[in-house]
Amino acid sequence: RYISTFRPAVKRDAEKNKAQWKTMGPAKVAVPSPKKFLQKHSKEPKLPARKKEQDSKKLPALSVPRRTDHPVMGIQSKKNFINTNAVAAITGLPKKPQPIYVDRRQGDKYLLETSGLVPKYIKKKDYGVTPKYITRKNEEVKRAQKEYEDSILEHLKKRAMKRLSDEERRSLLQGLKKNWEEVYRDFQCLSVEIDTIPKKLYKEKLELQMKQLEHDIEVIEKHKVIYIANE
Repeated sequence: RYISTFRPAVKRDAEKNKAQWKTMGPAKVAVPSPKKFLQKHSKEPKLPARKKEQDSKKLPALSVPRRTDHPVMGIQSKKNFINTNAVAAITGLPKKPQPIYVDRRQGDKYLLETSGLVPKYIKKKDYGVTPKYITRKNEEVKRAQKEYEDSILEHLKKRAMKRLSDEERRSLLQGLKKNWEEVYRDFQCLSVEIDTIPKKLYKEKLELQMKQLEHDIEVIEKHKVIYIANE
């Protein structure tokens, strides 16, 4: 039978370390000293030591006297406070009572100035005057409208367009209304019973004319500025 040459060395090492791990952990453990027990707040972080204030930083002046300060003694005044107060009370103007109002006969009292019943705002110098920002805004709107009209006029001049005057616009509007009245009069003269095709066609024609005239009148009344092509 084969026998290893390392058998004696292995047996010797096994017998040497045989009882080393019979306990939980090493057999011999260093015992802590009883003087080094865990103290309260020992594991909390400690703040660094506070530095002493420099001599250049002086304390602010106190508004109250110190405990060690003593009042100044021996100061006397020859002023007669009684006579002074009496003269001031006699020669002084009486205090004016504040105006108040009540909500009912035996109700609570309220100041009249803060109630909104005193017309103090109408006495201001700028009361009723248009604010500057509104005036400036209106001027800007007018300027923008003028620039727009000038640009439109320039564009229309290039395209050979002209603007109707107020008199021409008024006469055109009156003519359209007169035509509408004539068509409406013809429409009222229609027979009550429309039983033929020519009568139906004539009625539809009058309705279309009235509708077109009403549309034209509405457009002219809505737009004050009208441009037409030159003939």
